[in-house]
Amino acid sequence: MDIERIHTPVMLERTLELLAPALDREGAVYVDATLGMGGHARAVLERFPKAIAIGLDRDTDAIAIATERLAKFGDRAHFVHTVYDGIAEAVRGEGFAEVDAILFDLGVSSLQLDRAERGFAYAKDAPLDMRMDSTRGRTAADVIAEYSEDELRRIFRDYGEEKLAARYARAIVRARAEAPITRSGRLVEVLHDATPAAVQRAGHPAKRVFQALRIEVNEELSVLERALPAALELVAVGGRIVVLSYQSLEDRLVKRVLAAASTSTAPAGLPMELPEHRPQFKLLVRGAELADESEQAENPRAKPVRLRAAERVRRPS
Repeated sequence: MDIERIHTPVMLERTLELLAPALDREGAVYVDATLGMGGHARAVLERFPKAIAIGLDRDTDAIAIATERLAKFGDRAHFVHTVYDGIAEAVRGEGFAEVDAILFDLGVSSLQLDRAERGFAYAKDAPLDMRMDSTRGRTAADVIAEYSEDELRRIFRDYGEEKLAARYARAIVRARAEAPITRSGRLVEVLHDATPAAVQRAGHPAKRVFQALRIEVNEELSVLERALPAALELVAVGGRIVVLSYQSLEDRLVKRVLAAASTSTAPAGLPMELPEHRPQFKLLVRGAELADESEQAENPRAKPVRLRAAERVRRPS
């Protein structure tokens, strides 16, 4: 596998630019909450030679690859096998009470997409797995086999924002009554057959359903909802957090959490803002930044990305 060919970190230079003021000093601690194959972490360790990196990932394959790629950095690179809502325990387990920079590069990784046997890609026939941590938990095939029609409709609607959620749920329940649906190719067939011709011309009928299944299998939104506040608590004054999101559900959650952290908590009508009411963070970008056109052209995985960032300006009182 040619890692350099399949793994191009998204918005790398912009991420480094935003994190630089927090990392360009002796002993700075960078946490890559979604390490993947270590592209962002390697760039941080090269660009900021006085910093150390703690990489977290639930995917044991990713940890193994990143460990090999970052071996040259010796004890400046630390690795923890964990889901990113375990960020506080992971950082403390490495001996740190606070950190200077955190990156979340959300969504499915290049490694997971490009290994057909993982079952993430609807364009490749494979077992319906979709677990980011292949050592534990239920698979997408389990969800397809065990969820009721109502439950399938709910996840397709809520996590895939799929307009045909009810139609697809009904088709799956009908098909699985005849034979188990255990492979991505068979699921794509069921969805294709249930999709009106006019809708098929608007895009692949499986895209949103596969997204919804992946989010459900890995509990991505509930994990992120727990992880972001825990991450913010770890950031030192002057430290920074950058989050890269790839779909609207993630981005809305990130926007809400960062907006709350950067907003005064003073009650309406209070004549003077007390110190304890002042925001703990300030936003570093207006709204959500997109990858520039040249990066989107060179790296298709950069097209949907939304970047948000914030800096801690004070500790909780």
